[in-house]
Amino acid sequence: MNSDAVKQACLAVLREVFGYERFRSRQQDIVTHVGAGGDALVLMPTGGGKSLCYQVPAIVRQRAGQGVTVVVSPLIALMHDQVGALLEAGVAAAYLNSSLSLDEVNAVERRLFRGELTLLYAAPERLTTPRFMAQLHALYERGQLALFAIDEAHCVSQWGHDFRPDYRGLAALHERFPGVPRIALTATADALTREDIVQQLRLQEAQHFVSSFDRPNIRYTIAEKKDSPLQQLVRFIRDEHSHTVNGQRAHDAGVVYCQSRRKVEDVAAQLAAAGLNALPYHAGLDAALRQRHQDRFLREDGIVMVATIAFGMGIDKPDVRFVAHLDLPKNIEGYYQETGRAGRDGEPAQAWLAYGLQDVVNQRRMIDDSPATDEFKHVMRGKLDALLALAEATDCRRVRLLAYFGETSPPCGNCDNCLHPPQTWDATEAARKWLSCMYRVQQASGIAFGAGHIIDILRGKRTDKVLQHGHERLSTFGIGTDLAEAEWRRLLRQLIARAAVWVDGQHHNTLQLGAAARPLLKGEGEVRLRVASTEPRTRLRDRVERQRATAASEATLNTAARETLAALKTWRAGVAREHNLPAYVIFHDATLRAIAERQPRSVAELAGIPGLGHKKLEAYGADVVRVVAAEVA
Repeated sequence: MNSDAVKQACLAVLREVFGYERFRSRQQDIVTHVGAGGDALVLMPTGGGKSLCYQVPAIVRQRAGQGVTVVVSPLIALMHDQVGALLEAGVAAAYLNSSLSLDEVNAVERRLFRGELTLLYAAPERLTTPRFMAQLHALYERGQLALFAIDEAHCVSQWGHDFRPDYRGLAALHERFPGVPRIALTATADALTREDIVQQLRLQEAQHFVSSFDRPNIRYTIAEKKDSPLQQLVRFIRDEHSHTVNGQRAHDAGVVYCQSRRKVEDVAAQLAAAGLNALPYHAGLDAALRQRHQDRFLREDGIVMVATIAFGMGIDKPDVRFVAHLDLPKNIEGYYQETGRAGRDGEPAQAWLAYGLQDVVNQRRMIDDSPATDEFKHVMRGKLDALLALAEATDCRRVRLLAYFGETSPPCGNCDNCLHPPQTWDATEAARKWLSCMYRVQQASGIAFGAGHIIDILRGKRTDKVLQHGHERLSTFGIGTDLAEAEWRRLLRQLIARAAVWVDGQHHNTLQLGAAARPLLKGEGEVRLRVASTEPRTRLRDRVERQRATAASEATLNTAARETLAALKTWRAGVAREHNLPAYVIFHDATLRAIAERQPRSVAELAGIPGLGHKKLEAYGADVVRVVAAEVA
């Protein structure tokens, strides 16, 4: 087919199978290019519709007699839900992974060789086995390999935030199956990772499709850790993500990320004790328990999942209203990927991070103590520095976040710094005092010390350690009594973010002067810090604004329509339980709202509602009309 024919065929599939009238953003260009046999590298934010970018051309190519599309996917849960969604839409799909019995695997393989599948999902470690490669070669010889789709493609890069060695074997696809188009997709990759993806997957001839990284519905907030970060989190959830339903207090669905397994379990227990429906998730839990917790998160309302980064990739739950971090992520890509799991439905959501000096120290130590090469450590330090700069910023968070990915943006008006511009003060002289004190200490003792000792000297505290080393005789002793210890620690975070100071994790987290220290000591450059103050009493206002924005799409519905929407959601929940699928796989909230607004009296009147393809109309149309009729009668 020529390009125009492919374009029309893709549009027909979108309308008939998925129930949408038009493509979003660059989807039209991508599906046309891939459907016509071109290779592609697609960078599209979470919730931007990446799956359609390979599912639509897969269906088009299968209908043209070009065979099956093989989708490389790293997670069992993701395969299950995506295959379930395709089956609901009437598309022949299956997966091969470790959750299947031998008989089930054989049944899928028989369907594959009979040409009965449009899409087959497989994990990278299965796809690269000699047995599976031989099966693919047999299909290739018959002209029945239509497309390879490599999801979460950043996993192939050592510079990415979720490197998986099994992805490296996917380079063989280009060598073993020439002429079969490939599409690699990811939501997160900076320039270095992008280049590595191209090299590792042999995608030098691929066309690049880079969508905006902006998620305007997400509000970014980065808070300084106080005495009890957990209580800060509880207040955040209660003040901004709780509501009353039928006289009962309920909370939004959210994800809380912690660095260690022990902390995950501790935080989950304390959130549960505080009245939140919180569950732990990490790789050390029993596999069956982990699966139960994940299923509950996907299928129930108001679950707060407390997890390590083992949880999240491929989680398609659209109504996650917040993602919180109680520990600093490793880099901006990880932060962006994790926060991107909020608000996939386009409704208002929040990304909340609490961090302090110890987070910086811990991340530096993990890099320094790793067995990686010096080159790798250098790159990882640079990525961490970029995240620290974002955390310490007093200007628009979104501008800085997007700039990291090479995208320009005006101030967003929807981050903490835009909504509540922080007061700042000129901390340049204080920074020089700190750096001078470090220099004098190292000159006098020939060794480095940690942050606490430097602060004691600056504040003129005659501790045993200060007296032991004679540091009370230094010219910098007592020159910093005008600042509290918390302010000095806040300044140190800024100096670390600017590479004027670095933490030596291999020597008890002692401090060393960095490359940027000399210019500051010579009077070049300026350091500005936000004024230390209690958090602004704006939570109630923010909560009201968020609830108004969240309810905006439903506020236009009249009373009867709102009652119909509630009934439709109840019906959908029953169908989802029966099919063992999350409710959003049956119908998204937006589709139910459109139905409630239209109040259809017949199946014919459902035509044209977004998200209602032919198969779903046939399977559920009569039931939907019956639910509506019961409410409007």
